[in-house]
Amino acid sequence: MIDIKAVIMAGGKGTRLRPLTCGIPKPMVPIFDKPVMEYTIKLLKKNGIESIGVTVAYLPQVIMDYFSDGADYGVKLHYFIEDAPLGTGGSVRNTGDFLEDTFIVMSGDALTDLNLHEALEFHKNKKSKATLVLKREAVPIEYGVIITDDDGSIIRFLEKPSWGEVFSDTVNTGIYILEPEVLEYYEPGVNFDFSKDLFPKLLRDKVPIYGYITEDYWCDIGDLSSYRQVHFDILDRKAKVDLDAVESPQGIWLSSGVNISSSVRLASPAYIGRDVAIEDNALVDSYSVISQNCRIGSKSRVKRSVVWKSVDIGENCGISGGVICSGSSIKNNVKIFENSVTGENSIILENCIIKPDVRIWPGKKIYENTIVNHNIIWGTKATKNIFGSRGVSGILNQEISPEFCSSLGSAFAAAIGKNATLVVGSDNSTQSYIAKSSFAAGVLSLGGQTILLDNSIAPMSRFGVNYHRANGGVHIHTSKAKPYKTYIEFFDENGINIGRSKERGVENLLNQDDYDRCKAEDVKTIMRMENFQEIFIRQGVNLIQNIDEIRRRNYKIILASQSESASTIAYKYLQNLGCSVSLVWGDADNIKEPGIYKHMARLILRKKADLGVIIHENGENLMLIDKTGRVIKDEEYLLLAELIAIKGYNAENLVFPHAFPRAAEKIAEFNGARIFRTSSSTAEIMRKMVELQSPSVQFVLNHNSIWTLGYLLEYMNRENIGVAELMDEIPEYYYLKKEISCDWKDKGRIIREIAFGSNLEDIELIEGVKINDSRGWALLLPDGEKPLFNIYTEGYTEEMARELSADLSEKIAELLKNQRG
Repeated sequence: MIDIKAVIMAGGKGTRLRPLTCGIPKPMVPIFDKPVMEYTIKLLKKNGIESIGVTVAYLPQVIMDYFSDGADYGVKLHYFIEDAPLGTGGSVRNTGDFLEDTFIVMSGDALTDLNLHEALEFHKNKKSKATLVLKREAVPIEYGVIITDDDGSIIRFLEKPSWGEVFSDTVNTGIYILEPEVLEYYEPGVNFDFSKDLFPKLLRDKVPIYGYITEDYWCDIGDLSSYRQVHFDILDRKAKVDLDAVESPQGIWLSSGVNISSSVRLASPAYIGRDVAIEDNALVDSYSVISQNCRIGSKSRVKRSVVWKSVDIGENCGISGGVICSGSSIKNNVKIFENSVTGENSIILENCIIKPDVRIWPGKKIYENTIVNHNIIWGTKATKNIFGSRGVSGILNQEISPEFCSSLGSAFAAAIGKNATLVVGSDNSTQSYIAKSSFAAGVLSLGGQTILLDNSIAPMSRFGVNYHRANGGVHIHTSKAKPYKTYIEFFDENGINIGRSKERGVENLLNQDDYDRCKAEDVKTIMRMENFQEIFIRQGVNLIQNIDEIRRRNYKIILASQSESASTIAYKYLQNLGCSVSLVWGDADNIKEPGIYKHMARLILRKKADLGVIIHENGENLMLIDKTGRVIKDEEYLLLAELIAIKGYNAENLVFPHAFPRAAEKIAEFNGARIFRTSSSTAEIMRKMVELQSPSVQFVLNHNSIWTLGYLLEYMNRENIGVAELMDEIPEYYYLKKEISCDWKDKGRIIREIAFGSNLEDIELIEGVKINDSRGWALLLPDGEKPLFNIYTEGYTEEMARELSADLSEKIAELLKNQRG
């Protein structure tokens, strides 16, 4: 027996596991007929630890009734109830005098076969005050990432980072070995977390704190996918877990009292619990877990599914990739598909079809011949991570269904707050209209107010939030380029994109799928702004001071856009400025191709135009073509915008992401301004711009193509200069961008090995891995939405930029090849 104590944190609600956890706390979710917490108790007992504290909060009596004093497991359990939320650290601090010496903290809702002896030996040898057990995780963004040096000493914490902040693939398992004095940083009864509060304080105070990287099995059962996966891992013997069953030579685990017809087909690996009955010609296919006291009727098929105890499945049913909770009754000819969950004590009557991803809450009854394609509570299905780099996107009636949009509207309204007023803008496409109407319905169902903007572009919807003093808003637009993807962008009360923390809040509400709907009499009337384009245009015109002089100049503009809304608004705006506008309707797939540039360049020369403008579909971004035919886009345009903001509008503070060329600093330094660097997150860039300069000219020049045209023409008129001459003031720079494909599972490893596996000295770990050397710099940034890396390089010469890009690309290719080998 090891003379130390352990604490199991068992207060979790398991919100993301609903409906599995509607009636039980998360530590009581069954794995092969036993609560997941039981495996933790048995692991502690196996390692000689018998005095165990258990912190409980949500439905504590369920846990205490099941485990009692622990005598049945050969341990002594001491329960500590949280009357108010105390956080992970606060709950352990709540154990009072129970902890007097070195102790272990474990989670009651994760499964592991960790060798505690080895972890404790590491802790003692390092003379550590706090040792965190770490695990390499292929996709680490849903966990706290911990960075250690070669000695194991922790040097940095990152709590649920974005891909740009992933500098390692070692994640925090929530298993800690601690000395009791570290808890004295906080008084009893204070709410604090280990990872967010205590451990960073220990690091700042230079208290010895280490990370022990284990190769043993560990799985955080945080969502339905990981819940099913932990069963498959045990069947594959990836986790050393004892099952109360006997394994046959064919890889089938059979418990006592099973009654299986001779015509039944069993495919390995699979688990059949105690007293299960399986009738004629049924099939239990691979990776199926059938818990105790279940019945499977004749000709039914179960595959890659987890069936809890006392479930009755009728004849000729098909269960594929689902979870069916205890006490449920599945009648004849029912089909249940992938990733669906049937809550406890539910009844599914004959000939029903439960579509993929559907969750049915406990105690529900589904009547005959019903096709269920949305959750049976309120709302509809939701995925764990729905937000990309700029909001939510997908194809209408696939990822972006009306049901999903309605639930998304409810989730966003709930995240903003009760009785929220939200602006909902969209372009004029049918797809966007469907998404907008459904989204607005979800907001209204919570008692919120919606203000609809038709034929809108993103800058107009942003302006609408401020104009109406709304609590937030969204803009919806559909790309004309195949496959007609619809985008939903979310704004806060300032009209800027919401940050990742707010996105996570919306995702969590979607996963809970449970909203406080308002009464019918409290549903508000939709407000529809018919003439808001004119208000938006008038506001943009009012920003220009020398409007009469601009009108007298009668600038000739060639204008193009794929978006009819953007084209219409820009055309009207430029006419208000006295411009002569020739409108080129961009043909769906060619707007970004060289063909449109050449076509517009020819028009500019033929019509002796002053400027060509191409506005992107969202109405935010634009490209310019000067009178010589030169295309100004991407970094070049942003540098031009910087120059105009400083010289034309006295901007003193400007914002650029870390991956942007250093030419920005050169322009700022020469003109007496200052550059602030941020992450590449659109929300963070916008927030910083507004924080440093309100109203921010740079914000308009970067995110409002319509009003940008006014600022640009005003500056050109005032200085009597053209865009071609302005571009001559941009310093030379040598900047390259490149993409390298990389499987999701390799991303964290590659980042870690680039950052810490070489002798490179001048490395910055702010966003991605930035390598500085005598030739310039290279930045490796994992893409947040695609299985690839983005490589950015800037050299003092073009050749040096290419060398930096090639060197980093070759290094990544070598690391990927070594893994495959």
